[in-house]
Amino acid sequence: MTTKKKGASGAAKAITVDAAKGEDESATMARIMVEPFLRHGIVANGITQKMVGKLPGEPNFDDFAKVIKAKAELGGKGHMTLAGDLLTAQALSLDALFTELTRRATLNFGDYPQAAERYARLAFKAQGNCRASLEALARLHQPREQTVRHVHVNEGGQAVIADQFHHHGGSEKNGEFVKQSHATGTTGPSATLPSPDACGNGVPIPGGERQTAMQDARRN
Repeated sequence: MTTKKKGASGAAKAITVDAAKGEDESATMARIMVEPFLRHGIVANGITQKMVGKLPGEPNFDDFAKVIKAKAELGGKGHMTLAGDLLTAQALSLDALFTELTRRATLNFGDYPQAAERYARLAFKAQGNCRASLEALARLHQPREQTVRHVHVNEGGQAVIADQFHHHGGSEKNGEFVKQSHATGTTGPSATLPSPDACGNGVPIPGGERQTAMQDARRN
């Protein structure tokens, strides 16, 4: 489907919209309007005309839509350059907005305290959004950490997480799981708990002789 638009020379320029297989004209127009590229191209074209007027070559909304679609396809392939550039530009603009609002708040401190308070609140909002943009930029460039855990199920239905095999301390090694009992525990010897009886058990065992009875605390 093709429509016409006039270029800088007054000659008609073609706007081509590709229809999918089996689509009629109404379905094609509905699809391209649901997709974000043409709609955002219209917005970008309108903002550009308001900001700077006509550009050389007079690009139309569909030209902006093609650029937006190309950038989106790069982002879909994992190229994050545009995202980093956007966050950096937004952070700088928000920082400039913060300084301007702070300047206006300072000028109104003496005679117009309510206006100064409003400017200060807007400045703090710009500052917070600037910080959020910088934090998002830092997360974008930080390497992503991923933890993968494997669960081994031994005979009897005992589940053992792989971290217990790989993240161990000391010189003891983990035994083969086929030679281990179903009870949990370390495969090597471990130190006993302290005990008053140096030659006896590591943990005192109840029983045996009773301790000597304590004397009555009362005098009489």
